[in-house]
Amino acid sequence: MEYVNISKTNRKVVNNFINERWLTMEMIIRGRIVDMTKVDGIVVKEEGEIIGLLTYEIKDTTLEIISLDSLVEGKGIGTNLINCVKKIARKSGCKRIILITTNDNINAIRFYQKRGFDMVHFYHNAIDISRQIKPEIPLLGENGIPLKHEIEFELRVI
Repeated sequence: MEYVNISKTNRKVVNNFINERWLTMEMIIRGRIVDMTKVDGIVVKEEGEIIGLLTYEIKDTTLEIISLDSLVEGKGIGTNLINCVKKIARKSGCKRIILITTNDNINAIRFYQKRGFDMVHFYHNAIDISRQIKPEIPLLGENGIPLKHEIEFELRVI
């Protein structure tokens, strides 16, 4: 497996991957539109194909994970991407790494907690605000769970 940063040379392929996985190039996080064509990130490739991607933005002393995708489970791709982003956060002088996930994303909630992230905020009915910006957000999420809330996780960078 090869881990590389998003760059001008791979941006088009990365954008296609994002669009295939998320069906959009705009993410809504806490009522804010994130243009996925402009975020930084780490790409995981195997035999020339993208099998994982973590995107992020840095603002002041906070690195925010925007998305994390792993197409192959059990190979440590997600964990390795988290370890890579920790190094980036330290080099950039960040004091914390944050991310937002939704209440239906049970796998993400479990994944981040097992890797030391702490649940620090619960945004009740935040998806209603997001739907005002992006009405196509479904009412039901993973496992048929009503998609309603955002949960913020944080990892302090030491």
